[in-house]
Amino acid sequence: MDTAPDFYATREMLAWLVEMGADEAIADQPVDRYALPGESPKIAAPAPIAAPEKPKAARLGPLPEVDAPAEAAALAASAQNLEQLASVMEGFDLCALKQGARSFVFSDGDPAARVMIVGEAPGREEDRAGRPFVGRAGQLLDRMFGAIGLSRSAPMADQAVYIANVLPWRPPENRTPSDTEIAMMLPFLQRHIELADPEYLVLMGNTPCKALLGQAGILRLRGNWAEVTGRPALPMTHPAYLLREPGAKREAWADLLSLKARL
Repeated sequence: MDTAPDFYATREMLAWLVEMGADEAIADQPVDRYALPGESPKIAAPAPIAAPEKPKAARLGPLPEVDAPAEAAALAASAQNLEQLASVMEGFDLCALKQGARSFVFSDGDPAARVMIVGEAPGREEDRAGRPFVGRAGQLLDRMFGAIGLSRSAPMADQAVYIANVLPWRPPENRTPSDTEIAMMLPFLQRHIELADPEYLVLMGNTPCKALLGQAGILRLRGNWAEVTGRPALPMTHPAYLLREPGAKREAWADLLSLKARL
């Protein structure tokens, strides 16, 4: 007679045990619950698992505050020519605009020109091209100065213009630069003017006037000659404003004729 346990019988026994409530294995050895009263067998509890120690955070003192304008001033003063100035400006990491910009926009035109135009900041087209004033406003600017015999591509310095911006990186969504951003980058702009050494400055819009004259309100300032770093400066309405307000082109033409008379 075959005494090997029958598979189906064993399965039925297990099913009966589960039905009776014995559906878990509590210990390695079975416990006789019907034994005479006495000391119940002790089942060793599993050793607790120690929680891993949390690494102790290093205690750091407060981070020193960086004086961004002072850092910019030191870097600007170290530049002995325009190439060096462009290099130290491009490596300046304290202006957050750099992180979101595609291009570093330094200048365009002839650095030996008698006239230096200072704009606000690169826009979308300028950020793509890496040059200032290349969008619709830039095209209008070229026509404006071409009307008085000046061009950024002129072969002779006395017929050329040199163009730069207060900020070399595009602000998000072409927003107006903040006072903090202007103050941070101002030492670079001042050094840029010193190294280019133009005879005349043209301040295109509110931001250059705020940076170099400490004043805003371009519709009040335009056409009134001022002095910046020891040289005559003419505030003018920005070409982007003239595209929105064509009626203001008459006043812009008067400003251009004033510059032509000086030249």
